[in-house]
Amino acid sequence: MLYLYAKAIHIIFVVCWMAGLFYMPRLFIYHTEAKSKSSVEYQVLHKQFTIMENRLWWVITTPAMYITVASALLMLYINPGLLSMGWMHIKLTFVAGLIAYHFISQQMMFKLRDEKLNWTSNKLRMWNEVSTLILFAIVFLVVLKSSLNWIFGVLGLLGLSILLMILIKIYKKYRKAKGEKVD
Repeated sequence: MLYLYAKAIHIIFVVCWMAGLFYMPRLFIYHTEAKSKSSVEYQVLHKQFTIMENRLWWVITTPAMYITVASALLMLYINPGLLSMGWMHIKLTFVAGLIAYHFISQQMMFKLRDEKLNWTSNKLRMWNEVSTLILFAIVFLVVLKSSLNWIFGVLGLLGLSILLMILIKIYKKYRKAKGEKVD
């Protein structure tokens, strides 16, 4: 029964963690695009985005990550047989990538706060999709588990990545056509 409680908590906090990881780069994009405003407007927006980013990060995203990891470790402790399964090794590799993404995003937040991040909003849009791709990989891997299905999943993930990059470029052209400043 403890395993099922740990699993429920794990799923709930994965959702919370991913919500934070999805929204944080959007805030980074808006924060970066605020630089094109007047100096007075930018200072107001910079202060507000810094507050929003800090609250999202320290109240939701980071605690959710730690609870996600803790509940996962509890599940592995209760059912250590999971560690003998090949798909679990691959999943844990993707999870390590997601944790790295988390801490890289945290460094980006600090750099934005200190006005030292030099990424363009377009580059941040691409960064925003990294967590989505990792999530897709993890979900398909956990649900499908077999190696043949995993190959199809990877091909689908590659196709999704290409589609996302194309859509980002189309959106950039659309914004240019509307006369917006695009970096």
